[in-house]
Amino acid sequence: MKSVPLTVFPRSLAKRTGVKKLRVANRIPAVAYGRQNPPQRLEVPVLAFEKAIHDAVSEFVLVDLTVEGDARPKRLALVQEVQHHALSGQVLHVDFHEVAENEKVTITVPVETVGEAIGTKNGGILEHVLFKLHVRGLPKDLPESIKVDVTNLELGKSIHIGEIVPPANVEVLGLKKVVVISVAAPITEAEEAALTAAVEGAPTEPEVLTEKKEEGEEGAASEKGGEKKTAEKAGEKKPAEKGAADKGGEKKPEKKEKKAEKKK
Repeated sequence: MKSVPLTVFPRSLAKRTGVKKLRVANRIPAVAYGRQNPPQRLEVPVLAFEKAIHDAVSEFVLVDLTVEGDARPKRLALVQEVQHHALSGQVLHVDFHEVAENEKVTITVPVETVGEAIGTKNGGILEHVLFKLHVRGLPKDLPESIKVDVTNLELGKSIHIGEIVPPANVEVLGLKKVVVISVAAPITEAEEAALTAAVEGAPTEPEVLTEKKEEGEEGAASEKGGEKKTAEKAGEKKPAEKGAADKGGEKKPEKKEKKAEKKK
């Protein structure tokens, strides 16, 4: 991978207010870190950064950083991560990973196909299963992309990670049996009709209305039962009231007997 020159500046502004001021001044807040040196805050001119990555296939770019006014003005680094605004696409932050020329590093590169597969000429469909691969090597040997020749790929065949030939001194990482590119047979009319019927026959909504009605009926029944019990309890006489009624019934005959005696 060929390195691209990029001039940056030490950054003193931090926190949210400082970062906003940088972006208003067309500067991108950044940080550079590595194994041998502590992280350093930087600011990058927007135009200079856009020019550096303009012709790159991916945002993993090898840059020759020149830090103005720094004790270590020259350093080699990879553009490790670029954060964009979700709506406008504006670059919000950049991470630089400092590397040494003799240090092997791992990056992610896109996969590009070369040629026209034989299987597509027979009605097959070229399927790109993996669009990126992890590769490892020295900075100067790292490729910007992995090119895969699909010319001899037949119908129903696939190319796996273990079958990809990387550039010299570069290792492709990952399970060797994982499919990267394949040529699949087209779907027949019968298969398409069966798939459509299966989709149309599938229930669109879960049937929960019946359960809800049953729960409502049970609740109403329980409420009615409770009302009946309450009414029955209200009709019953309390023990104290029963005793008073009994006493009153016993006293009445005694009064009649006394009156009869007086008449005699």
